[in-house]
Amino acid sequence: MLPPVWREFTRFQCGRFLTVAGTQMAHVAVGWQVYYSTRSKLALGYVGLAQFVPVAALSLVAGQVADRVDRRLVVASCHALVALAWASLGLSTLRDGLDLKVVWASMALLGLARAFQGPAAQALFPSLVPDHLFGRAVGLSSSLWQLATIVGPALGGLAYQRAASPSWIYFTASVMAALAAALTLGVHPRPMASARKAVTLHEVLAGVRYLRGAPVVLGAITLDLFAVLLGGAVALLPVFASDILHVGPRGLGALRSAPALGAAVTALALGWRPIERCAGRWMLGSVLVFGLATVLFGVSESAWLSLLALVVVGASDMVSVVVRQHAVQRATPDAMRGRVSAINLVFVGASNELGEFESGLTAEWWGPVGAAVFGGLGTCGVVLLAAVLFPSLRRLDRLEDLRKEEGASTT
Repeated sequence: MLPPVWREFTRFQCGRFLTVAGTQMAHVAVGWQVYYSTRSKLALGYVGLAQFVPVAALSLVAGQVADRVDRRLVVASCHALVALAWASLGLSTLRDGLDLKVVWASMALLGLARAFQGPAAQALFPSLVPDHLFGRAVGLSSSLWQLATIVGPALGGLAYQRAASPSWIYFTASVMAALAAALTLGVHPRPMASARKAVTLHEVLAGVRYLRGAPVVLGAITLDLFAVLLGGAVALLPVFASDILHVGPRGLGALRSAPALGAAVTALALGWRPIERCAGRWMLGSVLVFGLATVLFGVSESAWLSLLALVVVGASDMVSVVVRQHAVQRATPDAMRGRVSAINLVFVGASNELGEFESGLTAEWWGPVGAAVFGGLGTCGVVLLAAVLFPSLRRLDRLEDLRKEEGASTT
């Protein structure tokens, strides 16, 4: 039996694990099926763009919802929406084969779910464990997320080679998301302060005003925004797996798992030896390594070297994720956490999808190698710019001091 203090956290994380693993598994099938059928790099970019649009359009409203509505119900409803998206794509594929319109519509549903799930889940998270266990819970959550992104793509690549139709991969992802919804409904978080004001433009934009007075939080999420926007080479993995490395769908699954493997190892290392000093410099340095590893991946023609580069990409990204999560979740008042998390989702989460579109577009212009190299070098340039524009981030020392330093107004 689990200690009661961890029970709600475990239910929540099991649901999250199922949805993430299933979605990662299905994304391997989507990427390979779209590129193999169309041979269009831009079509891969549209997969990301279809997910980005609803997140960008609705995230600020979703943050207000997360601060006013039962966050548990919001997260469970989003899991159910993910299940609907994958079931729809599975039925369409089984009946008609690849239909790009259905693919775009299903990706838009996933984006809609992400728009509301991200702020609600991040705002719900601190209410599942006591404050003195929060740091350990963040480490465990990151490790589980990375485990899901290792297992999911690997299973997706293996299943694509063996399944009669990719539709069964989509159906499996749908069932996993439905189970996640059921698990989340069984979560009972402890009561915390929440915002119950009327929904007005002033309230919706309160998170933006908060960030204006929180330079460390703003700097952290801005840096990650441009890093993932420019370094979105993951969108081109079907192209590299098919045309450059010649490793097939099973190899594609391994390539998609590699960043998560590096991130998982780093998360465990940080759990054992957390960042104690010079947190801002650690973040800036890790994003610089992220950019250089992306360049290495772009120029590599060896499958093993490409895997190693992607492992380094994931490892360096995890360092910046830890600093940013502490900044967003510890330095933000609970009543504001949903709206600030929504902005964080637009800045960082949604920019993954926009980065996929950017990579697909630049790959159409310069080829996949040129797109990856351009993105990696651009990321390195962003690090240098961020160090100048956000000196408070560069000077950030102890993560435990964030709440003391980020004393911005919430009105």
